[in-house]
Amino acid sequence: MDALDVARWQFGVTTVYHFLFVPLTIGLSVLVAILQTLWHRSGNERYLKLTKFYGKLFLINFAMGVVTGIVQEFQFGMNWSDYSRFVGDIFGAPLAIEALVAFFLESTFIGLWIFGWDRLPKRLHLAAIWAAAIGTNLSAYFILAANSFMQNPVGYRINPDTGRAELTDFVAVLTNKVALITFPHTLAGSFLVAGSLIVAVGLWHVIRNRGSADTGGYRFATRFGSWVVLISSALVILTGDIQGKIMTEVQPMKMAAAEGLYTTESPASFSVLTVGSLDGSRELFAIKIPYLLSFLGTGDPNGTVQGINDLQAQYASQYGAGSYTPIIPVTYWSFRFMIAFGLAAAAIALLVLWSQRKGRTPRSRWLLRAGLVMPVLPLLANSFGWIFTEMGRQPWIVFGEMLTRNGVSRSVSLTEVLTSFTAFTLIYATLAVIEFKLLVRYAKAGVPDVAPQPADDDDTDDAERPLAFAY
Repeated sequence: MDALDVARWQFGVTTVYHFLFVPLTIGLSVLVAILQTLWHRSGNERYLKLTKFYGKLFLINFAMGVVTGIVQEFQFGMNWSDYSRFVGDIFGAPLAIEALVAFFLESTFIGLWIFGWDRLPKRLHLAAIWAAAIGTNLSAYFILAANSFMQNPVGYRINPDTGRAELTDFVAVLTNKVALITFPHTLAGSFLVAGSLIVAVGLWHVIRNRGSADTGGYRFATRFGSWVVLISSALVILTGDIQGKIMTEVQPMKMAAAEGLYTTESPASFSVLTVGSLDGSRELFAIKIPYLLSFLGTGDPNGTVQGINDLQAQYASQYGAGSYTPIIPVTYWSFRFMIAFGLAAAAIALLVLWSQRKGRTPRSRWLLRAGLVMPVLPLLANSFGWIFTEMGRQPWIVFGEMLTRNGVSRSVSLTEVLTSFTAFTLIYATLAVIEFKLLVRYAKAGVPDVAPQPADDDDTDDAERPLAFAY
């Protein structure tokens, strides 16, 4: 083990941990805004209660996401200084815009939304949560644009004197074909997570309070969340199909590793299960679906998909001697876990909707257990999706331009990286316990009582109103 290995583990652990909060924040921001819009248009107190209830969970998660996200940018300078020097000119623009525009937009309007209850006119207060949701989604786009440069470098040139990548076309970076499809795919996955949380909490209250007259809001929440899960699942599949075709074009080794495809095939079969040799160079046993991989990768059932061994020979000739193959078991299984966990969440959503058909009230304890597990499934799907995305690119940190081993800080010792890795892991474990307890505590508390809301044309003097804080 050396400093490079520990630095990679640290970045992987902290990034995957941070991304546990990101999709929930992205999805819940929009869904809470939709609930408040329903209240604004209908005046139904049920929607107001749900807005404040799920809004509280959104704020807890948002705060934790901000705290854990700060560490990510510090790591670039701490452990990956050579990488930071190489891509600094490219990453500077999108990350600066993300911080100065998108992040401040969402944080400012979240503040207005928190303290604006009974203080701001209803329309302006509603606009505040929508502005915060837009800022959250803009943040995601600029970060994904930076990450997409690592997958498919565009809009740059290499300065021969400094060896750094220099930005030549900012529009090309923002319209990178990888970013344009990764963004909707990530958003769909985020709504899958947020919808699952809404279903889980609502279902728990419906079954726990069955027979009570006070389950109308929770029944609506479970149906609303279930439809969000099903629609977002369909969008995940649609965008994932497009993403797979672009991946086959710009990162053929990643697609080959995802399928354990060692030799070039035309047509290529989709691997349901493949067992390879210990050195990862050949296939020993496989269960396959004919033609499916060709269609997924190229859109043509008879299309050609390049194999691992042929691509390794091509890259060795193009970039020099060395291994250009990712860790096959990691890419192969992370790809399948991503799909399996996402489909499992969709299946539970279908069961929840079926259990409430024709006004019925769910009663099954097994359904409740499945519902409580439900939010974890898309979180795992998202995490394995990013593990696949980043591990499938290896050994490149910037595909075709910089190897991961060349991006690590050369002045940082193994002891220093190991110390920071241990500290971050312990701190993040503590934060995980805090986050979980807070979410469970406020989810179990149920919807709050709400006071009558003043109309927009209420002429009460603002100075006489107390400063309202919803939470």
